[in-house]
Amino acid sequence: MTEHYFTPSPESAPAYRQITARLAGRDVTVTTAAGVFSPEHVDTGTNVLLSHVPPPPPGGHLLDLGCGWGPIALTLALESPHATVWAVDVNERALDLVRRNAQNLAISNINAVAPADVPADVAFTTIWSNPPIRVGKNELHAILETWLPRLEAGSDAWLVIARNLGSDSLHRWLQTELGADFLVHRAATNKGYRVLRVRRRA
Repeated sequence: MTEHYFTPSPESAPAYRQITARLAGRDVTVTTAAGVFSPEHVDTGTNVLLSHVPPPPPGGHLLDLGCGWGPIALTLALESPHATVWAVDVNERALDLVRRNAQNLAISNINAVAPADVPADVAFTTIWSNPPIRVGKNELHAILETWLPRLEAGSDAWLVIARNLGSDSLHRWLQTELGADFLVHRAATNKGYRVLRVRRRA
């Protein structure tokens, strides 16, 4: 069976490695591994997202949806040390890496958990995500339908999607599917990626 970064329990050897990444305006050393998304470096889409989002809210619950080894979650936690950051992924190895990296960077405000382990009553003051486009359209839609409605009123989600992987059609689908309570617009275009802002109306 082909193994993907969204495989829950990768069977490949981890092949742990340390890389240097620039997160929250500083160079940090992090651990990555085989069997997770973009183990060699912070991928272009995530870099585009991080360079076009406003500072995260200083408090509340912040969500990195599809966290991989953790560049978005670690950024959120470093920039908002008094917030609770939820790093969510189906890949157990990715979650282990987020925990390792948080510990090594002395970050104590990240919960790296599987989707089912986020309490149902938690609502988010922001969601940042480089969503797993390659899971397929139906699964991607199900993920976004599950998590975006958990935004607090007056709060924003920020999504980065490659233009050639359907960012514009996803934009249209989001606006139709989420309905009048949400406003979706393109916040930025860079390096073949779109950054979409999904705002839940106050």
